[in-house]
Amino acid sequence: EVQLVESGGGLVQAGGSLRLSCAASGFPFDDYVIAWFRQAPGKEREGVSCISSSDGSTYYADSKKGRFTISSDNAKNTVYLQMNSLKPEDTAVYYCAAAKSYGCYANDWEYPYWGQGTQVTVSS
Repeated sequence: EVQLVESGGGLVQAGGSLRLSCAASGFPFDDYVIAWFRQAPGKEREGVSCISSSDGSTYYADSKKGRFTISSDNAKNTVYLQMNSLKPEDTAVYYCAAAKSYGCYANDWEYPYWGQGTQVTVSS
């Protein structure tokens, strides 16, 4: 059974940092891409970043470049999202998602497996 479990969310002040984790199980990690999406109240889900477990290649949505860093520990089947210089507009539920691919997909509907989400709240 494929499982994705996010952790690391919480309440942080603007300018602060958080590191989210996505622990994966139930599939061959090296054959999958893992992406982070987020959804703020009243808004559509948007892509944040993605990493290919096979070669470590990464993708970032334009607005996240420079503040967010995605990484993967293949030995632990875990993907991380380091978020720095957080802003109130980063407040959202953050989800990790997985798809069998060697390249990242841009659209959420292309990812069949999802975690339950972790809340990130950035206060001003």
